[in-house]
Amino acid sequence: MSDENAVKMTTMNYDKDRPAAENPVKIEDLSLRDGHQSLFATRGRTEDMIPVAELMDDVGFWAMEVWGGATFDTMHRFLNEDPWERIRTLKRYIKKTPFSMLLRAQNLVGYRNYADDVARAFVDRAAANGMDIFRTFDALNDYRNFETVVPVIKECGKHFQGCICYTMTEPRMGGEVYNIDYYVNKAKDLEAMGADSICIKDMAGLIAPYDAYAVVKALKAAVKPPIHLHSHFTSGMSSMTHLKAIEAGVDIIDTVMAPYGYRTCHAAIEPLVMTLLGTNRDTGFDIRHLADINEILEKEIMPKYRHLLDDSKMAITDINVLLHQTPGGMLSNLVNQLKEMDALDKIDQVYAELPRVRKDLGQIPLVTPTSQIVGIQTVNNVLFDDENERYKMITGQVKDLCYGLYGKTAVPINPEVQKKALKGYDRGEEPITCRPAEVLEPELEKAKKDTEGLAVDLDDVLIYALYPVTGKKFLKWKYGKEQPPKEVLPRTLEDAKAEQELLKKAKAGKLIEIPEKAAPPKGENFRTFNVFVDDEYFEVGVDPGEGAPVINYVQPMPGAAPAAFAPAASPAPAPAPATAKPAPAPRDETPKAAPASAAAVDGTSLLAPMPGMIIKFEKNVGDQINEGETAVILEAMKMENALPAPASGTVKAINFSSGDSVAKGAVLCVIG
Repeated sequence: MSDENAVKMTTMNYDKDRPAAENPVKIEDLSLRDGHQSLFATRGRTEDMIPVAELMDDVGFWAMEVWGGATFDTMHRFLNEDPWERIRTLKRYIKKTPFSMLLRAQNLVGYRNYADDVARAFVDRAAANGMDIFRTFDALNDYRNFETVVPVIKECGKHFQGCICYTMTEPRMGGEVYNIDYYVNKAKDLEAMGADSICIKDMAGLIAPYDAYAVVKALKAAVKPPIHLHSHFTSGMSSMTHLKAIEAGVDIIDTVMAPYGYRTCHAAIEPLVMTLLGTNRDTGFDIRHLADINEILEKEIMPKYRHLLDDSKMAITDINVLLHQTPGGMLSNLVNQLKEMDALDKIDQVYAELPRVRKDLGQIPLVTPTSQIVGIQTVNNVLFDDENERYKMITGQVKDLCYGLYGKTAVPINPEVQKKALKGYDRGEEPITCRPAEVLEPELEKAKKDTEGLAVDLDDVLIYALYPVTGKKFLKWKYGKEQPPKEVLPRTLEDAKAEQELLKKAKAGKLIEIPEKAAPPKGENFRTFNVFVDDEYFEVGVDPGEGAPVINYVQPMPGAAPAAFAPAASPAPAPAPATAKPAPAPRDETPKAAPASAAAVDGTSLLAPMPGMIIKFEKNVGDQINEGETAVILEAMKMENALPAPASGTVKAINFSSGDSVAKGAVLCVIG
């Protein structure tokens, strides 16, 4: 915008004189999906979206992202909410603005590639429930993983947005792998697949402003679909990146409402609205309307989630992301995992190991699920490797990656790591080169049989098909076959306020309140006395009244101490304190340890090397098992670890069930 236009903007009336922009930048709002996923672990509840839903529908957003990503997992696992119901509920309030979801291609909304029949059914049901725009990405940018889901999106008459996951191997874009040619070629591939728009998906906030300008310029010249930019704020660059992308002609930008803004999330919409005001890219949004929405969010919604925010850091940016490239949500998960294992002191070793693991695994972009795959394997290496051996505990997902079940990596996987990962792998030791889903058996009919008498429709079946252990547990909660635990029930605003008040009192040292008593009126026998203590003396008011003397006040007195000290009379013995009531026992929310009876069973114990959730036991009590054979599948941070039997023999005891959370060191089973 020229200086002359800027001066005009300072004098024009906001309502009457604001010109319509020649080419307004379109905005997709991410508050109701990526906003809370980035800031407070995807714990946002549907009931807390309704108060602002209609107001947000009136803003004029190009689209609102309300579903997909981690929401499907988190809702059924931690919030006792049906993921499908969220779409239907929000559609009743948001009637003008298209709905967008994040689809992990053949991974759907999970952490592995699902069979084609499940993928087709899932996309069809998402469209039927009200989804309009399918933002589709593959963690490896292997578009063979689009071949099943894209035709269904098109058949349903919905918008297919193809993503290019943005990543680097250098501090700035360039090098032999992730350069301008790489991104242009990927955009051309998406255009050939029929993409209605193309998104640069910068999940870790890595794209620098001038690199964004170069990429957007190149894509606008190479392909016809509109270009969309998605860039997290983690490194602090995204606000500047947005402006350079807008200068380069980007069509759509992702932002969030201010209460969700910045940190590991996205830049807020409000500053961008004011920045573009009166220019040829003016959004046309009413800043006062946005302020009204923010007031509701600030006062009625966000306080419920304050306890989930990370306020341990002063900075709202993390420049280290440019070094390790780990998205903010994944980084917080790694920190939590190390805390649970009493190994937070090893976080610097994790940072150092992470780029080495990423390189070994083919320089893959770090986005769900590959960020988890690389992150958890890195933690395993730091905790369990020694000077003689690396990759001592390889996760099931790393084995799948090395086999080719996720797709083709940008550069070849380290052959030594690949060979070690595939030794004894149940699908074979030779990696595949075909489209991954071609080797997957159909899954949908089995899921229907497994949920007979529990699932009432295809949506229920799909919850189980995607998440067999936690999905079945949720369906039991949903239909009253099991009581949901207290921790999955919603918090009220009153709960949040009470917790904040308690925290304030604790910080002020007033957690135990002592009731204040008003001083009695002074009687005719009131006297004052001087009390001397070392180099200080105090004036004390005493009123005998009808009983023992009442100390009315203690007044420190200035001046030098006198030469002599007059001892005070011995006070009457204080009454014995009242017996305090025992505090109520806290509700135990920690993972289960092994039952006490486990110690009575003779044999070799298999201990949990980390906290996690039992997926399944491969053997039953009484079965024979060989040393090194997989005994238990333990999920830690959504990645599966095959735990080998520590000895050969008979399984004498199994101490947990599928779906149980276990603590580090818990005795999972005993072999004798």
